[in-house]
Amino acid sequence: MTSAVPELLSPHSHPRLAYLGTPALAVAPLDALVGAGHDVALVVSAADKRRGRGSELSPSPVKARAMELGIEVTDDPDALLSDQAGIDLAVVVAYGRLIRPHLLAAIPFVNLHVSLLPRWRGAAPIERAILAGDPTTGVCVMAITEGLDEGGVYARSETPIGDKTVDELRHELVAEGSRLLLECLDTGFGVAAPQVGEVTYAAKLTADDRRLDWFQSATQLARVIRIGGAFTTLRAKRLKVHRASVAETVAPLEPGEVGNVDGLVLVGCGADALVLESVQVEGKASIDAPTWWRNAGLTATDRLGS
Repeated sequence: MTSAVPELLSPHSHPRLAYLGTPALAVAPLDALVGAGHDVALVVSAADKRRGRGSELSPSPVKARAMELGIEVTDDPDALLSDQAGIDLAVVVAYGRLIRPHLLAAIPFVNLHVSLLPRWRGAAPIERAILAGDPTTGVCVMAITEGLDEGGVYARSETPIGDKTVDELRHELVAEGSRLLLECLDTGFGVAAPQVGEVTYAAKLTADDRRLDWFQSATQLARVIRIGGAFTTLRAKRLKVHRASVAETVAPLEPGEVGNVDGLVLVGCGADALVLESVQVEGKASIDAPTWWRNAGLTATDRLGS
């Protein structure tokens, strides 16, 4: 079943919108819609969760922002169907739940998806694009269907990945996606183009995806670090690696062996070496890598990841 955007959303129409989103990255598109003067009548977000040491219930970032903006907010998606809401179009950004068929049958839904579909359908498209070494990625405004990210695409934009971190890329893509969404609302959605190309799926990340395997190449390990949460172990304690880069010169280090060359902290890899820049020992604050190396008291037999 496809959620088709009807003629009532032709150029210069003024649809009554619902917005479905949950995490912090979904706040900017909501702000963009409201800032452009669109009628966002209802926000649907995840239910409040217990967060922090006090385990007090707190709203999702999108719910919190909706309340600041004075927009009605609920965690029940069936509220979209009420006559009082009068929703013409629902916009979805990182909502975190599948849209059920009876809703798709009643209301057109569009989604901001941060990949160049059909590559990287699913939960972690930005991270998977970085890990795969893709040269480019992008964002699509797409129709929502019952299939996972299978809907036609109304608009897309492409950007190079380079050495950007996941946070940098996410910020860029969300900003561009917001621009595309506003453009579609202003000029009309037109006809959604079917997705063309090889389909790949962006599975949710696990701890193993973030574990640094020093027998891999330095290039691949730098990608793991750029997605955030990368870690290794030393003397049975976890060592997080927040920033690193591929060494410009070859160092005669075994995989996992740490050395200091001209003030740079290097780690041997399966190919080439990494320059550690910022690390965090389990239970301690982040520090620059040279300070960590001076205080670590490493011996000739110490290896990261052993």
